Amino acid sequence: MNIRKVTAAYFSPAGSTGDVTETVASVIGAAFSVPVELDDFTLPPSRETKRAFGADELVVFGAPTYAGRVPNRIMPFIRESFFGSGTPAVCCVTFGNRAYDSSLSELWTIARDGGFFPFAGAACVSRHVFSDKIAAGRPDDTDRQILIDFAEEAVRKLKEAGTAEAIPVPDAFAGEISVGPYYVPKGADGAPAKFLKAQPKTDADRCTGCGRCARVCPTGIIPVDDPTVSDGVCIKCQACVLVCPERAKYFDDPAFLSHVKMLEENFTRRARTEVFI
Repeated sequence: MNIRKVTAAYFSPAGSTGDVTETVASVIGAAFSVPVELDDFTLPPSRETKRAFGADELVVFGAPTYAGRVPNRIMPFIRESFFGSGTPAVCCVTFGNRAYDSSLSELWTIARDGGFFPFAGAACVSRHVFSDKIAAGRPDDTDRQILIDFAEEAVRKLKEAGTAEAIPVPDAFAGEISVGPYYVPKGADGAPAKFLKAQPKTDADRCTGCGRCARVCPTGIIPVDDPTVSDGVCIKCQACVLVCPERAKYFDDPAFLSHVKMLEENFTRRARTEVFI
C-alpha cells in the first residue's frame, strides 16, 4: 500500500499520550520512508479547524483514559473534526495503571465512524497524573519496546494486505463494539467520590505569576493575567500542577484526595501494556 504521510494526532495534557502516539507514528513513518506530521490538539487554539485525510495517508490517534473513556470534553471534537476517506488508522490510549476500560473501544469507534479504517490498537500504561506513586516512570523501556514491535507488526500487516480494508480486524473490535459506562471514582472508604467540581488551587506565597499553568491548560480556564484563579470546567488533567516550577498549584478537594488515596492503596501493581493487531 502506498502511504505518503503519517500523522500523529493526539490530546495529551500531561505529555505521556503524545509520547506514545509519536513513538508509534515515527516507527510507521520510518518504515514507509515518509514524513510524520504532529497534530497536537491539546490546547484550545489547536481545536479550531477540521481535518481531512485521504486513503494514501495514515493517522495514529492518541487519547488518555479519563474515567474509563475518551475524555468527554474532547471526544466531541475528535468526532466532529477528523474526517477520513478510507484512511488507515492506528488507535492508541494511555491509562494510569488502573484500567483502560472502554477508552480504546471508544476511540476505535470514533475513528471508524469518521471514515477511517482502524486496524490496530494499543493501550499503554503511563504514570498516573494524580500521583507519582502510581506507575512512576512509565511508559518505560519495556513499554516502548512493546509499542515499537506493535508498530512494526502494523506496518507488516498493512504492506501484506495492500489496502487497509483488506487487513483482518482484531477480534476485540470485530462487529459491534461495546462502549461501557464511565468509571465511577471511589474514595478510600469504597464509596463514590464526587469531585467533578474540584478546581486547582494556588499557593499565593509560591506563585510568581509566570503564567505557565495558563498556557498549558487544555480547557483554557486559567487566565494568563491572573493564574491564581480558574473559571470554568476543570477536567483534572493536572497539567497546571505538573508544569508549575514553584509547585504552587494543587488540589485540596476532600473527595479528590480520598480517591487518590484509594488508587495508591489498590493500583500500584504493574499493569500491562496491551496491543491488538
